[in-house]
Amino acid sequence: MDLLRHLRHFVVVAHELHFGRAAEVLGMAQPPLSQSVQRLERELTVELFDRSRRQVRLTTAGELLLGEAEELLAGEGRLRNLMVQVRAGELGVLRAGVPPETPAATLRALLASLATRAPGLDVELHELTTGEQVRMLGERALDVGLVHHPVTADGLRFGTPVDVPLGVLLPRTSPLARGREVTLGALAGLDLVAAPRATAPGWHDRLLAVCRQQGYRPARVRPARNPEFLFGLVLAGGAVAVEPAMVARREPRIAWRPIAGAPLARRTSAAWPERSAHPAASMFGQLAAEVLADAEPVVPAPAEMSVPAVRPWPVLFDTTG
Repeated sequence: MDLLRHLRHFVVVAHELHFGRAAEVLGMAQPPLSQSVQRLERELTVELFDRSRRQVRLTTAGELLLGEAEELLAGEGRLRNLMVQVRAGELGVLRAGVPPETPAATLRALLASLATRAPGLDVELHELTTGEQVRMLGERALDVGLVHHPVTADGLRFGTPVDVPLGVLLPRTSPLARGREVTLGALAGLDLVAAPRATAPGWHDRLLAVCRQQGYRPARVRPARNPEFLFGLVLAGGAVAVEPAMVARREPRIAWRPIAGAPLARRTSAAWPERSAHPAASMFGQLAAEVLADAEPVVPAPAEMSVPAVRPWPVLFDTTG
């Protein structure tokens, strides 16, 4: 017996107190409606309506059932709506990975977008490298992540990619900072500071391949996971890094200059399991792409402003000698 359907029929008749009008409200013929109410009465072994008079009236059992039935049907509606939200990824917990170097402004914008789009969704952010995210996505220990391409892994689906132009990070006192852009070949003899290969193998290999093609073979590749450590190695002299412009915002003694010909861009996208994906994974990927695409680039300072007349910090790379 479809109890909820019969209760729904009963509630409409109870409000209309007329089987003909109730049938019109329900969009059905009167005989099936009468049969539905009679079946409910047989199931509950009570009479719900007093049909002895010309006007249909609720019995005591009918009056008591009406309130309970309305509450039950309202609960069913809430339950169905709740499940719709779960299927749409608007409720539940989403375990998401983001690269360690993700700027605070980007994280704030992404979380704000998620809160607006799915206020009932609980987002657990984890600071993870691309390599760690790919492994955890494969193990189903993560629902979605932001990864740096190229990524070679089976069983993953990727969201819209965003390409962020890269430039050279170097001390503001470096002669190379006086120009509007830098060629990779001009970096010959300098070390390259980069994230360890294990963090994003595909991207690490591509970075070195492009550098070699452009005439830059780093004297050494010096690993740095933490941005502060990266800045320290660059400011110590003899090393540069290739990063997005926004990284330079964290350290006033660091200059960012675009690479001539723009041969390098960091491609980032969301990734999630291809099968049995979290309902909110694709939404996370879409919002992440929008946030990354809207990130404001740092405009390089004019050449004459590269070396300030008064330096509020120690000179770590003096070119006057």
